[in-house]
Amino acid sequence: MAPDRQTSILVVDDEEEIRHVLRVLLESEGFLVTEAASGEEALAKFVPDTDLVILDVMMPGISGYQVCLRLRERWNVPILFLTAKTQDSDLTMGYSSGGDDYLAKPFSYPELMARVKGLLRRYHVYKGKAEDEAEGYAEWRGLRLCRTRNEVWRAGRQLNLTEKEYRLLRLLLLHHGKIFSAQNLYESVWEEPYFAPSSNTVMVHIRKLREKVEEDPQNPELIKTVWGKGYRID
Repeated sequence: MAPDRQTSILVVDDEEEIRHVLRVLLESEGFLVTEAASGEEALAKFVPDTDLVILDVMMPGISGYQVCLRLRERWNVPILFLTAKTQDSDLTMGYSSGGDDYLAKPFSYPELMARVKGLLRRYHVYKGKAEDEAEGYAEWRGLRLCRTRNEVWRAGRQLNLTEKEYRLLRLLLLHHGKIFSAQNLYESVWEEPYFAPSSNTVMVHIRKLREKVEEDPQNPELIKTVWGKGYRID
């Protein structure tokens, strides 16, 4: 980001009052704010040098999740979901569609600014990395993952992953440190309602994924099992 350019934030919410409050708070911090009242308007107003999108989940027409998916087809701009829906399955859907963080309504000014500044800080560090990373690659502990294609490398060697293995790895890697339950993973990757036997499906795919990405699959150092909770990438 050029030092003489204001940080640009696109605020998307169908409630005019929410947009107004966000504009006032963000402009008081020196940010340049553009408003959109719908998903369609957001896609029309988005420009490549946008630094952050604050995106309501539930809107008439195109939902926030759909807007996020459309933006992720081409751009890596950070996306902060703004929502009253904070159930586990809603959070998982947001993360799997490409969102970076959630802010629950009603929100406080300090919480809003902490989320906004944290995402912007990480984004500007990320933008300063090599050009190929900025165009859609993520790296973590020796793995290099293409965000838009089923391609993963380890130590310079491309791994042969199935679609489900890639999607599991992508979700865990892009949110490393976050615990995903078997239900989270199944509903995000298989896009089907979860039922009891689904946990075995997830477990089998995690085992096969470990065989491809871990040096010692029997003692995994990357994809960890958090007993009673789920899985995470450390």
